[in-house]
Amino acid sequence: EVQLVESGGGMVQPGGSLESPCAPFGSTLITSDMSWVGQPPGRAPEWASGIRVGGGSTSYADPVRARFTISRDNAKNTLFLQMNSLKPEDTDLYYCARDPYGSSWDRDPYYGMDYWGKGTLVTVSS
Repeated sequence: EVQLVESGGGMVQPGGSLESPCAPFGSTLITSDMSWVGQPPGRAPEWASGIRVGGGSTSYADPVRARFTISRDNAKNTLFLQMNSLKPEDTDLYYCARDPYGSSWDRDPYYGMDYWGKGTLVTVSS
C-alpha cells in the first residue's frame, strides 16, 4: 500500500514562509505526476498546484500563483511545496496526492489522483 507523508506545517505570521516536503512509503514519486491540495477549515478541498512526472511542467491555482512553488527531487523521492508571502486565508490542511493518470489541471485536477497523505496543517495568524 502506498503511503504519502507530509511534514513541515506549523504556525507562521502573515508574510512568512514555510516549506512542506512529502515523501512516499511503499512507492516512488518518480513515475507519477503529483499535486498539492489545500483544505480550509470546514470547507471542501481545493487543488493548489501540480507537477508533471519529469518536473518540467507545473501549474498553480490563482490564489497561490506567484507565491507558492511546487518542486520535486526524484533522486530523493520527495515532493516539495514552498509557500511564501503567506496570508491568513492560506490556513489549510495541505495534502500531497499521487496522480499516476496525469489529470488535466484545467478541467479536473482530481481525476487521476489515487493516494493522498494525511495532510500537514499550516496556520497563518498574527
